[in-house]
Amino acid sequence: MQQARAPGRRILTPTAALKAGPSGRHLVDVTLFFAPTSGGVRRYLLAKHDWLSRHTRLKHTVLVPGPRDSGLPYDFMQFASPAIPFGRGYRLPLRMREFRQRLARLTPDLIEVGDPYHLAGNSLRVAKERGIPAIAFCHSDVVTLATSLIGPPGGRAARRYLADLYGRFDLVLAPSAIIAERLARSGIRGVEVQPLGVDVTTFHPGARDPSLRALLNIPHEARILVFAGRPSPEKRVGDLVEAVRRLGDRYHLVLVGDGSATSRAPNVTHLEYQPDERQVARLLASCDAFVHAGDQETFGLVVLEAMACGLPVVTARAGALPELVDARVGATFEPKDPDDLARQVAALFEGDRDAAGRAARRRAESYSWDSVFTRMLGRYARLMAQPAAAPERGVNGH
Repeated sequence: MQQARAPGRRILTPTAALKAGPSGRHLVDVTLFFAPTSGGVRRYLLAKHDWLSRHTRLKHTVLVPGPRDSGLPYDFMQFASPAIPFGRGYRLPLRMREFRQRLARLTPDLIEVGDPYHLAGNSLRVAKERGIPAIAFCHSDVVTLATSLIGPPGGRAARRYLADLYGRFDLVLAPSAIIAERLARSGIRGVEVQPLGVDVTTFHPGARDPSLRALLNIPHEARILVFAGRPSPEKRVGDLVEAVRRLGDRYHLVLVGDGSATSRAPNVTHLEYQPDERQVARLLASCDAFVHAGDQETFGLVVLEAMACGLPVVTARAGALPELVDARVGATFEPKDPDDLARQVAALFEGDRDAAGRAARRRAESYSWDSVFTRMLGRYARLMAQPAAAPERGVNGH
């Protein structure tokens, strides 16, 4: 006979306990990928911190490099680090013993590391010393980057490095299936796919501003294409400009985040980086289609934001982008081929662009931060429910 449950009581799953109970558990996120103008990783951490504070009892601290030591626990903390020359605001921590001491003093119950460089190894060391679990979230395609810079030997060295580093974490996450597959080819077992998400309330077709065209002095009859992102080489912004040149005056390209560009074209508007998500949403929703020529995306968060704004998207057939984009929501083109990009854009406007935009919005809704972080919370609960290993000695680096 099943035992009667006491009235007024409910049995909580680990995930529900983190949501509803006074658990006092502490998650600390650590990453190098957090600068004033950085992209997807920063937006992921900002969204996660906000969501966790509103929906759970889980304490959350984000520890990142900054100009000086600052911050309080359960918020965004900076660890004093020198700026990288010409590094677009990124910083390189050097005082690793002090970093480990500071991380240990936060008394985390779980550490998540968002980059594969020296902070990862030092964070892992603190986790092992404290006997707590550690997650590695692979937001960057190190193997492809190393191969492009050094050639095949660089790619092989990167695979060995990642296999050694990630093999020591309790869980390795990848934002897309293709990154999970590449990590598996490097010999890393048990990689789980954890997609990023989008604020479907902020990024919404209703953010459209009919006056934007006039404010940017774009001809009334022009079809407005938009891209938002850092002007780094892997984004291949030059391919976008070349494709629009070939498309002609009937099309106009708005480049958000590329305000300092030196090359100008009459049908291209360059705008500075926009730190306010509402302004980004306004810009995206006020255009006619989103274009992205980058060939090394590990997820494509800005593509998802454009889709949430109801824009059809045209992206390179490379990296993780084909996992978000198909013929129902836009089109893909051969990477590094401005001619094919121009053809696909023209074909999009010859077809039912409005239907593609509606389909894009529906697809984006399935990636809401609520659904993404609920799934993530289950991973956290699973790891923190596991018996901890005996702490190692030397938590302060001794």
